[in-house]
Amino acid sequence: MASRSLGGLSGIRGGGGGGGKKSLSSRNAAVERRNLITVCRFSVKTLIDRSCFETIDDSSPEFNNFAAILEQILSHRLKEISQSCRWLAHLQIPLQGQVTWFGYESPRSFWDYIRVACRKVSQNCICSIENMENVSSSRAKGRAWIRVALMEKHLSEYISTALRDFKTTRRFYEDGAIVLGEEANMLAGMLLGLNAIDFSFCLKGEGLDGSFPAVIDYTPYLKYIQSSDSISSDEEELRTLGSSGSESSTPENVGPPFLMDENSWFNKCKRVKQKYQLTLEQKGYLEELLRLRENQLSESVSQNKILLQRIEDSDLAHKLEKEQLEYIIVELQDQLTVLKNNDLRSRQELTAHLTNQWPSPGALDVNAVALDTLLYRKHNKQWKSYQSLDQLSAEVSLSQTSLDPGQSQEGDGKQDTLNIMSEGMELTGSYV
Repeated sequence: MASRSLGGLSGIRGGGGGGGKKSLSSRNAAVERRNLITVCRFSVKTLIDRSCFETIDDSSPEFNNFAAILEQILSHRLKEISQSCRWLAHLQIPLQGQVTWFGYESPRSFWDYIRVACRKVSQNCICSIENMENVSSSRAKGRAWIRVALMEKHLSEYISTALRDFKTTRRFYEDGAIVLGEEANMLAGMLLGLNAIDFSFCLKGEGLDGSFPAVIDYTPYLKYIQSSDSISSDEEELRTLGSSGSESSTPENVGPPFLMDENSWFNKCKRVKQKYQLTLEQKGYLEELLRLRENQLSESVSQNKILLQRIEDSDLAHKLEKEQLEYIIVELQDQLTVLKNNDLRSRQELTAHLTNQWPSPGALDVNAVALDTLLYRKHNKQWKSYQSLDQLSAEVSLSQTSLDPGQSQEGDGKQDTLNIMSEGMELTGSYV
């Protein structure tokens, strides 16, 4: 009975231990994924900062660290090649690693996944990297791909396209991989900022050597800030350890620790005072800057109000001026219409008046011209007026009887008649 109870207890403990190992494994995997994504974000920021001062090339430590981080991320929980599946080598399926007739020359790398999942990218560099003569191993081709994608500013596009091909990603990676988790979307977003950097790489350098694994340097991203309290406590611990290790502890040796402790407190107060003064100066500067910005803001607001008022006044003045001009245009059009009507009426009246007042051609002598109600005749190169047609006819008959019917007189009469008509027309035009 006791053995049975002990066996059951041991079984319970074994089951609890298995659950604890599983939870610990999942925690370690989550921490590993979080660490890689965080350090990748830091490396991208350092690359962007460094690109503001110099060109990024193979000699840049920031790039070498970023390339190692990205390689670690893409190689995280990548499925291994089984050596027992040598019959697949004969088929030379591109989903496997470096394939030969006798097996696999090198273990699978992230390049085997990239070259399959990124073939849908337009104008991709997969074929160019496959045909490179100086790059033979799969790992070296993957490193060459990272450099070419950065120079083409398409690294984020490659990663996004590969992650969207979920079926291919599942074939290459195990559960818990970064590219299968939520961190994959963060990775594609982080790499998008690298499109603003101009990279310059040599594809024949030592960085493409696939015989050495990628090692991440975490020291640029690690920074520990120790407070003043912890510094003093560390000093006290060091003094305590030093005094306890000495065998001869005499009263003369008691003085210096207290003196050092007093000096440490004095230095601590001095540092605190310096920090306080610095903070006070910064506070005064910020307050002065805030007042300046508030004054500038108030001035800008007042100027904005003045400008808005001016705009409103200008709009109102323009509207009034427009209305006045429209009224003037209408009034001028009315006046022009009236003037046209008056001019037409005057022309009609003048035509009727001249038609009614002008005598018939048979009633007058050829030497007579009628203007209005007066009759004129040219006699001895002078114009003489007549009050009636009877008077004019009598005068014409007397002049004709007094003259001889000669050829010269007839010619002179005709010429005189033509002159009378032309001069009469001229006078008529002048009177009109």
